[in-house]
Amino acid sequence: MSKVSAIICITLIAYMAIHPSEAEVDDWIVGAAVGTVAGVAAGVATVAFAPAALGFGALGITSGSIGAGMMSSSAIAGSGGVAAGGIVATLQSVGAAGASCAAYTTAAAAGGAAGGAAGAAAGGAFTSM
Repeated sequence: MSKVSAIICITLIAYMAIHPSEAEVDDWIVGAAVGTVAGVAAGVATVAFAPAALGFGALGITSGSIGAGMMSSSAIAGSGGVAAGGIVATLQSVGAAGASCAAYTTAAAAGGAAGGAAGAAAGGAFTSM
């Protein structure tokens, strides 16, 4: 069982102990499911599109972009150099070569967990209206 699945199961058990109503649990489950799917999609889309949206691309960092500002700030902070393994270097690497499978998996897991929690909270909120 993955860590995300374990967290969701523990959260569901804790929620059911506090709110035993079947209608509330049904709304919570639907909210959690919808939120998880949306979170996974958002996590994967962020990894796929964020570097290019910030100006990190295959040909380098786009002039005048947010990425260019980040690189300038990083270079000033690093006395003229950009730190290897830093956020700017990592985003440029992803922008130039694409993200690894591990990056997509991590983004999907984090997005799914956050989306599931938010969806569950929203689902529970509808029953209290």
